[in-house]
Amino acid sequence: MPIDRHELIAFTQELVRVPSVHDPATGRREEPAAALVEAKMRQFGWAPERDEVEPGRPNVIAVIHGDRPGRTLMFEGHTDVVMEGDLENWTVDPFGAEIVDGRLYGRGAADMKSGVAAMLFAAKDVADRGPFPGRIVVAALVDEEGMMAGAKHFVASGRANGVDAVICCEPEAGEVCTTAKGALRLRVDFHGAMAHGAMPHHGRNPNPALGRFLRSVKILQSDLQATHDAHPHLGLVYLTPTALRAGDPLQMNVMPAEASVWLDVRTIPGVDHDAVVAAVAERAREAAKAENVDAHVTVIDDRPAVEIAADAPIVRALCAAHEAVTGERARLGGVPGATDGTVLTARGGIASVVYGPGGKWIAHQADEFVEVEEIVQAAHVFAEAAYRFLHGST
Repeated sequence: MPIDRHELIAFTQELVRVPSVHDPATGRREEPAAALVEAKMRQFGWAPERDEVEPGRPNVIAVIHGDRPGRTLMFEGHTDVVMEGDLENWTVDPFGAEIVDGRLYGRGAADMKSGVAAMLFAAKDVADRGPFPGRIVVAALVDEEGMMAGAKHFVASGRANGVDAVICCEPEAGEVCTTAKGALRLRVDFHGAMAHGAMPHHGRNPNPALGRFLRSVKILQSDLQATHDAHPHLGLVYLTPTALRAGDPLQMNVMPAEASVWLDVRTIPGVDHDAVVAAVAERAREAAKAENVDAHVTVIDDRPAVEIAADAPIVRALCAAHEAVTGERARLGGVPGATDGTVLTARGGIASVVYGPGGKWIAHQADEFVEVEEIVQAAHVFAEAAYRFLHGST
């Protein structure tokens, strides 16, 4: 049977209505969304497994076996979404899943409940067409918006073994993304000695060291950008100071003992992460020494940039499927951030490509939306790509 358009959109709405934010303070988590995915898999006649990554945070995985040996293709999506933010910025209910003028609105509509729904219905379509070689793995993982614990657990538990390629069904505006930026998350702490604000000479102030360091980070970014030309799909290397804690305790008349900054470092293929960490640490030490304080750098997470060949079998299959379904030539692109595909490729050795319904820049914004037609189109592209890849027709 062809893909049921009505059922596909209705299921996407069901998923969007679940506030699957990982927020221990409010008790919100991925489990209710994972339960919907599991129920749909069972409705399709599959035998899904729940793999608890953390309490209330299960990966849900189903394997559909063909009738003879062959390649293994994985469809991957995540069940978590980011927080909705200030409701004053929304003109619709963030979890209402309203359809207005052909757009389905809500937190996670693009990133990436629509991709999860499309991949499930695509896998069912391939299975319904008749016998096929190999296997299809359908995986809805947790924590992509955080530390990617779901993808890391998937690899560490051995489930990536034997998977030849994965389509990560993230919103990429119709681009077939063969590369993704790397991400280094660093925390730099400066340690001094607390003193009264009226008598700073009795302590050692870490804040001037933090200021020196921030200036040197900007210079380091310029040096890296001069050394590494802009990638055609990913652009430049960036070192972005994000969160600052310039003072602990935070009190107007107290010179603090501690000051910290978090760096979000985004890299491109060819950038040595160890060298970047060493360069950051050196600049932190120099800034600390100049102000008679101490410095320490902590690597919170390390995700390398990943890239697969434009002529890899999964890329050829997906490009051919896009053209067959849409009538338009596929465009190659890159992921400006990181996805679970980063982990699946770097740690699991799986060739990953990212493609899915929704705009590339709409994720995490108020009034997030996805075009209904893009959901349907993506499901057909996924199904055609799987058929071509598994049958080796590309």
